[in-house]
Amino acid sequence: MLDFSRQYQPIRAEIIAAIEQVCDSQHFILGEEVRRFETAAASLCDVAHGIGCASGTDALWLAMAAAAIDPGDAVLTTPFTFFSTVSSILRVGAQPLLADIDPRTYNLDPVSVATALQDRAKSTRVRAILPVHLYGQCADWDKFTQLKQKFDLLLIEDAAQAFGAKWNGRPAGSLGDLAAFSFYPTKNLSAYGDAGLLTTGNDRFADRARILRVHGMRERYFHEVVGWNSRLDTIQAAVLLVKLRYIEGWNRQRQERAKVYADLFSGQGLAEPGPYPDRGVVLPYVDPRGTHVFHQYVIRAPRRDALRTFLVERGIGSEIYYPMPLHLQQCFAGLGYAEGSFPESERAAKEVLALPMFPELTDEEQQRVVAAIAEFLS
Repeated sequence: MLDFSRQYQPIRAEIIAAIEQVCDSQHFILGEEVRRFETAAASLCDVAHGIGCASGTDALWLAMAAAAIDPGDAVLTTPFTFFSTVSSILRVGAQPLLADIDPRTYNLDPVSVATALQDRAKSTRVRAILPVHLYGQCADWDKFTQLKQKFDLLLIEDAAQAFGAKWNGRPAGSLGDLAAFSFYPTKNLSAYGDAGLLTTGNDRFADRARILRVHGMRERYFHEVVGWNSRLDTIQAAVLLVKLRYIEGWNRQRQERAKVYADLFSGQGLAEPGPYPDRGVVLPYVDPRGTHVFHQYVIRAPRRDALRTFLVERGIGSEIYYPMPLHLQQCFAGLGYAEGSFPESERAAKEVLALPMFPELTDEEQQRVVAAIAEFLS
């Protein structure tokens, strides 16, 4: 699925020099590199504030805590996402509400959200919608903006998989009231450990987030609020500063790799229009209003599990993001949903398969992947 060494080797000297500089400075917590990275990342996202934190999960929590989402509030999001999207809502004490996905993009469906909002408007205090830019493609922000205005809600972006993605020319991270990024080592922009970032154009939210990440302190040992320890390590910020210089090029390479896949599948006669597979595979849908950065290249395939086993036998990696939607997870049984609550999410969980995708992937490797899938489907 990934080969980290292909990215590391060309920039190894820069990375080592950056880490050595931090070690020489001895400023390991919120050092100068953190401030520089926050400024540079916020500039690329075209937003006023970037606040580094310990992980993408913490960035989600920090965004909601900074916006004063409290116990008794509800946040509406998708069941077809990584665990932390929903767990972070619970962490601030709020109630997760779920709505189904668009079967083409796998992103939260605004029509389903509108229905859920109308159903809950009188019984639940919904404060925010939390769409996920899944696999590197922005959710339909035009329609979510309309819902924000109609219902007087906050919009919070889960942009963990979408650094560099855009919607109508605007970068992910600048679309909502707040946004959360992850720099986990597999991400398009990746650290060498856990790291995250909150972005916002709201001065008040930014100020609150900065003190929440350091135990609620503005002045050392004087605590205004009950915060948490969620600081971005200076060494991780130094690594990210180096990689930030390359991210636009790496994202372009991912887009090129995606086009190669599309051409190969179409050339083999395997591509189906979708959204559901029959005899071939459904390729990723790219909304023309957005810029997809292909954190993952995800197909829908018939007999998905058998296909994955077939690829493993031929030495080809793949992954399932995600094999069980969150409303069916044991730990979330208390949310009150059941099998059949979100049929599009449940069907996607049975059909999606992520193929190898990283900037340094070669034409020959992609040809091998597609040839193996063609053999399986023949």
